[in-house]
Amino acid sequence: MGVSGSGKSTVGWGIGQALSVPFIDADELHPASNVQKMAAGIPLIDEDRWPWLALVGAELAAHQATGAVVACSALKRSYRAAIRAQAPQAQFVLLDGSPELLASRIGGRGGHFMPPALLKSQLATLERFAEDEAGIVVDIAEPPCTVIAHAVSLLTAGN
Repeated sequence: MGVSGSGKSTVGWGIGQALSVPFIDADELHPASNVQKMAAGIPLIDEDRWPWLALVGAELAAHQATGAVVACSALKRSYRAAIRAQAPQAQFVLLDGSPELLASRIGGRGGHFMPPALLKSQLATLERFAEDEAGIVVDIAEPPCTVIAHAVSLLTAGN
């Protein structure tokens, strides 16, 4: 989980490979109306997100037996709760980076529907894990392979 530019797709795919489980990019689960709004620079509101979050939770629940990795922003605690309502076993990894690093990553990629102008609103929306909410935080300043290895290590600790 994380804001745009945090590496959710890259790191999520890598975690999936390392754990030998399917990878699903939640961006692909957005209805066309959400994609159109974001592409136009219009932030989504909660009413836009609830059906999408239900799909994300359903995807995780469908893979409960084998496990899966889903790249999803899940910026608010209530969004994570909506996912966990359908997939209670879900574990969240927050990919965390400085606003400057995130902006440089967004500015350097092409062909993505999320414009750089929405980064500020995403950072304002981000609710970090509260003390009573399970979650893992991984710094994204290192190369993706290092971020992936760190995340996998934290996810599998004690298993």
